[in-house]
Amino acid sequence: MKQNKAHLIGICGAGMSALAVLLKESGWNVTGSDTNFFEPIPSYLKRNKIKFNAKYSSKNISKDIDLVIIGKNVNLSPQTNPEVKEALRSNIPIKSLPEILALLAENKESLVIVGSYGKSTATALASWCLKEAHKDPSYFIGAIPIDFKNSSHLSKGKEFVIEGDEYPSSNADDRSKFLHFSPSSVMLISGMHDHVNIFKTEQAYKETYKKLMKKIPKAGILVYALNAKNNKEISKEANCKKVSYALDDKKANWYGVDFNYSKNTTFTLVHNGKKIANITTKLLGKHNVENIIGVGALLLEEKRVSVKDFVKAIKNFSGIKRRIELKNKTGIPVYEGFGSSYEKTRAIFETLHLHFPNKDIVAVFEPHAFSWRNKKFLPWYKNIFNDVKEVILLPAVSRGKKAEGQISSKEILREVKKHKDVFFAKTEKDALAILKKIVTKNDVIALVSSGPMLGLTASVPKLFK
Repeated sequence: MKQNKAHLIGICGAGMSALAVLLKESGWNVTGSDTNFFEPIPSYLKRNKIKFNAKYSSKNISKDIDLVIIGKNVNLSPQTNPEVKEALRSNIPIKSLPEILALLAENKESLVIVGSYGKSTATALASWCLKEAHKDPSYFIGAIPIDFKNSSHLSKGKEFVIEGDEYPSSNADDRSKFLHFSPSSVMLISGMHDHVNIFKTEQAYKETYKKLMKKIPKAGILVYALNAKNNKEISKEANCKKVSYALDDKKANWYGVDFNYSKNTTFTLVHNGKKIANITTKLLGKHNVENIIGVGALLLEEKRVSVKDFVKAIKNFSGIKRRIELKNKTGIPVYEGFGSSYEKTRAIFETLHLHFPNKDIVAVFEPHAFSWRNKKFLPWYKNIFNDVKEVILLPAVSRGKKAEGQISSKEILREVKKHKDVFFAKTEKDALAILKKIVTKNDVIALVSSGPMLGLTASVPKLFK
């Protein structure tokens, strides 16, 4: 690729911002544009000295641009977005995120980590283990890791660890992003139906994963969670070596025993019945332990790292921002969790109960992801808050009239009230006032959303430190 000036429309997405850093590292002058963005991405771009316009405009498509990359977002349609329209009208080459990422990963051994949940943590974890083992990996993580300077990096090492997303590549290309890659190895965490606005049926969701399985070369390896939904069916499509992992199921090739969940989590890693190593991690929850076991299977099965390096790296790994991240070091514990689906939200509450068995959970919940605002998934609200003492519901953000099956804040509130007493907070000020009244010293606070939460991720920790 000619390396001069690249312009990213929709630069404040987690993936697009990571790509922006990769392009800058590979010699490009990078600019971008976006609207309705929220932290931590703007600060992340600023720290990497990447400037972007906070408004879409045809004027942003200057004559010195050599490449335009357009993100996948409902607001990036040429019918409604003047900048996208101008980019399409120009003679400037236009690419999608996965197309460019695939080019950057050429001549590397791509370790592609996929699944409906857990892939950001697993990608960061695998990258961290390789780095700590002095393998100098390239990596692309669709979230902000705590330990790395950036969520992406281009290096001279042979491995390129990629978070593979099943979401469509762009508004002009409905193929899943991960289908652009040429994987040497794949880690499949879960095939549970997600992104219901795109994949209308569970079968459609499974099919895109099956296509990826067929792309793994015969000499490659598939590492898959044995008991995750749809994984056994999906894994049958792979024509390569298959290795299973599980939390504690001895039928899997890799699993754990002797678990102890407290401030740190400890367990013993087992491979085909043989105890391999004693593991200590700062990460909370069974789902993170299973991620560690899966990454161990991915890296140790092919001897990409030594057991000694793996154990040391896991002990030092701090995780991902917004993935059950502790937001204050003193006072009533406040955790932020990325609750974009039922499974992810359930895992947040289960994890906090596991590590704080004598505390009650106060949840502040924002139905930001489309699934939580979809009529088809109203049943999710029936039991998601069963083990939560108090719930504060924030407004649902509308995605416009064209969003099929979308429901309002009023409908969501009505549904939750059928099963649970709930507070409703329209503003940040309202939510803080409610929290002040209801929170006791015996509580742990869970801030759950995939969106900005009215700024509460900053103000709640300050209130309770």
